[in-house]
Amino acid sequence: MLKEKLLEDLKNAMKDKNINRKNVVQMVRAAILQVEKDKAIEVTDEQILEIIAKEAKKRKEAITDYEKGGRQDLVVQLEEEIAVLEEYLPKQLTKEEIETIVKQVIETTGSSTMKDMGMVMKEAKAQMGTSADGKTISDVVKSLLA
Repeated sequence: MLKEKLLEDLKNAMKDKNINRKNVVQMVRAAILQVEKDKAIEVTDEQILEIIAKEAKKRKEAITDYEKGGRQDLVVQLEEEIAVLEEYLPKQLTKEEIETIVKQVIETTGSSTMKDMGMVMKEAKAQMGTSADGKTISDVVKSLLA
């Protein structure tokens, strides 16, 4: 289970004195614990992947703000954190792979206009899961339905 892997990685990071990795893994574990307490559930590996993807997305969005502010030191730190988070995520699909899946979804749902975007997005996101981010999927769907 992914939860045990995170605990093991935390222990190893502490032994290796890898501060960045330790902090990232602790943050993920804290986010998992927060979800478990809020919803009173035991999270599954899939839910853990969603949490990790969400944390990676937050950092990617923050990078642009730090670049605008001229904080290269923080940009480098966030890029290192993203690299650690991406180790746990499935391989990210390329834009071409996303396009292929979206075309299949459009075909099977019979979609043809922007009115169908919600239905296409829902189905495409379900098929791709955490191996593609929502913004990229959305951009592809818009370009194909336009």
